[in-house]
Amino acid sequence: MVLEEISTNCRGCGHGGCGIIVKVEDGKIVGIKGDETHPISKGYICIKAYAAVEQLNHPSRLRHPLRRIGPKSSGKWEEITWNEAIDVVATKLKEIAEESGPESVVFMHGTGRDYFHFMNRFTNLFGSPNYVTNGHMCYIPRLALTKVLGLSSLPIVDYDASPKCVLVWGSNSVISNPDEYIGINLTLNLKKGAKMIVVDPRKTRLASSANIWLQIRPSTDLVLALGMIKYIIDRELYDKNFVEHYTIGLKDLKIHVSRYTPQLVEEITWIPRDKMEEAAEMYATTKPAAIHWGVGIEQNINCIGIDAALMYLVALTGNLDVPGGNVLFDSPPIVGYRDFGLPDKLPEEKKQKRIGGQEYKLLDSVGRCPPYAVWDAIIEGRPYKVRALYIAGSNPLVVRENTARVREALEKVEFMVVADMFKTPTAEYADIILPVASWLEYNTIGDYWKSHGYVFARKKIVDNSECWSDLKIFNELGKRLYPEYFWNDPDDALNYILSPAKVTWVEFAKLGYLRGRVEYRKYIKVGFNTKSGKFEFYPEKFKEWGLGPLPEYQENPETPLSASALAERYPYMLITGGRSIEYFNSEGRQLKTLRRSHPDPIVEINPATANKHGIKDGDWVIVENHRGSVKMKARLTEGIDPRVIHAEHGWWFPEIETPDHGYQISNINLLTDDRPPVDPLMGSTRLKSLLCNIRKA
Repeated sequence: MVLEEISTNCRGCGHGGCGIIVKVEDGKIVGIKGDETHPISKGYICIKAYAAVEQLNHPSRLRHPLRRIGPKSSGKWEEITWNEAIDVVATKLKEIAEESGPESVVFMHGTGRDYFHFMNRFTNLFGSPNYVTNGHMCYIPRLALTKVLGLSSLPIVDYDASPKCVLVWGSNSVISNPDEYIGINLTLNLKKGAKMIVVDPRKTRLASSANIWLQIRPSTDLVLALGMIKYIIDRELYDKNFVEHYTIGLKDLKIHVSRYTPQLVEEITWIPRDKMEEAAEMYATTKPAAIHWGVGIEQNINCIGIDAALMYLVALTGNLDVPGGNVLFDSPPIVGYRDFGLPDKLPEEKKQKRIGGQEYKLLDSVGRCPPYAVWDAIIEGRPYKVRALYIAGSNPLVVRENTARVREALEKVEFMVVADMFKTPTAEYADIILPVASWLEYNTIGDYWKSHGYVFARKKIVDNSECWSDLKIFNELGKRLYPEYFWNDPDDALNYILSPAKVTWVEFAKLGYLRGRVEYRKYIKVGFNTKSGKFEFYPEKFKEWGLGPLPEYQENPETPLSASALAERYPYMLITGGRSIEYFNSEGRQLKTLRRSHPDPIVEINPATANKHGIKDGDWVIVENHRGSVKMKARLTEGIDPRVIHAEHGWWFPEIETPDHGYQISNINLLTDDRPPVDPLMGSTRLKSLLCNIRKA
């Protein structure tokens, strides 16, 4: 027996990025541990990484392509070969495209999938502009804004240069490790003595250890940010050198924020004015400082406003592209994911047909369409009929807002393919299910889409001929329809991506990672990619769209202030989607390791609120509103305002063997909405601003 230790890059969650060492004995994985030499994760891994082997060998894992027999969600399937499956999918998609246009086929994937560039390449060649992620309210708004603001990349926290103050806004990275941020880096920075301000409606672990915790009323983040900007400008706490020499539009910005007085901020956000002012002072006067943001800020109708306001705060205080601030990191010298996707192959007339493209300009600029507009196209034929869905690594029946409409769309769509490791509630509605490989079973490039300047080698550890990687699936579909643009093997594509760095995949796998050049204050040499060459506090695009320097705050349509009649029946503000360390969205509910740690869907309630309803800690509770009701287990906590309820998302029950797998029991998206009003530029929906009531089950 020979024990081998192989370093690779985890993808236990959709964001991935942690370095791990996999112990292999006689071709079998016998252990996983953190890689202390990894430049990002520094030896940290979470419970999801440890559960990867259980997922790999799970008895419920799909092993063969399946074709549905009988009506949708009948639960009856027949096994077919991979050759048959690829033939059926390629033939049917081509047939629909020829009859109704390629735009009548929609392609969808889940968060942070490491094969999205293969899907993008295929969809652009196929001619469909309809590409769906959850990006309309998660991360993509920030990326889209970088273009508007003339930034070369997303400005992220430079933890390796030790910021002296970190403003954590709508993020809980020690639990979720989202996007570029792995929580260990914030933790290590705090151990060095950095100050921390946390903006969050819940008293998370981070909020508990913060110097200042701003317990904000859900979805009023833009008001707080505008109030902080006003305070910093009025007291001239901004970086005068940077603002004078490298920005324009401060006067316009000052006029725009003038009405967001401390009194108004306190009234709308519930944050006492002295705490807001203390936080603004600490962030503006501690150098260097950085803003660490998360999706909590984007899941409401003020999404673009708050994203822009936070970037303005970074620039205003001179913390843009400086050591320890929010830095614009350069990518390694490789073929970028946008170029790999062949965007030029999608004809302009097809781009004009993107569903939702005319309504949501910023979302359209990054080639996405909102999911609810796709449901409209399936259910109502607006703006045209969508006939087919290809869904990879996503469970929209559980994770998308407004489950009732998702279900109606899945029932009505003519042809649907689902690629997944398990038979999810969504997969039960498919015509073809494709069993996909675990991230331990194929080679790919990790963190390919991130803005921290690294890419990592995610290596195949074990063989599995039964399940194909999504890279291979799209490569094989591509070879059937567009053979000149695809490869004999996906590893050949990895060589192509790495070719500008003059390394092969094999060489890259030995290196472990590549990093782009690190250079600070690049604006001194090259300025900003704007008409003026400076950072603009009043971007030209905002002027074109009829906006001020920042979008004005809009009260979300479902709050006690905006819907007082509804609030009489449903008096509590409902927020959803807070992460737990065990699960990534709806993934992992079938893994015993994770379920032992976190067995039940949790709803957080203040003890005073619970007492009104006769609810004790651990009781099963009904959470309900005018859209539906779910059953969850109560966790009583003083860390949430008595006027606010927080419910976990992503719950279904794989152990229930009926085709619905109990997805309607505790799925909080039965209570969420996807109808307008939404963010006018991104189409972002409201997961953090809803109304509900509770009662003991």
